[in-house]
Amino acid sequence: MSFPHQEISRPTIPLQQKRRINPAAGRALEILGHAIEYLIDMHVHEGSLIVWEKGHFDAIEILKTLNRQIYEECPVVPTIEQRLRGLLVRKRV
Repeated sequence: MSFPHQEISRPTIPLQQKRRINPAAGRALEILGHAIEYLIDMHVHEGSLIVWEKGHFDAIEILKTLNRQIYEECPVVPTIEQRLRGLLVRKRV
């Protein structure tokens, strides 16, 4: 049995650059991650998978926002390509 060939269009996802996470930021991300997991697990164990209480949902969103802010404050690690370009530009000057 053969299937007709169909082109699947996939959304392009921008590559995320790595970040240099210092120990304090790493610990904060770890704690926030555990807190988010705890709140989600609490709902799973209580059987409230479909109905979310507003306070718990808001708490998860606040923790996720803080997590993202801390992560985005960490400096971006340049890619190898960016480093090589920087070296080439310096040598030309």
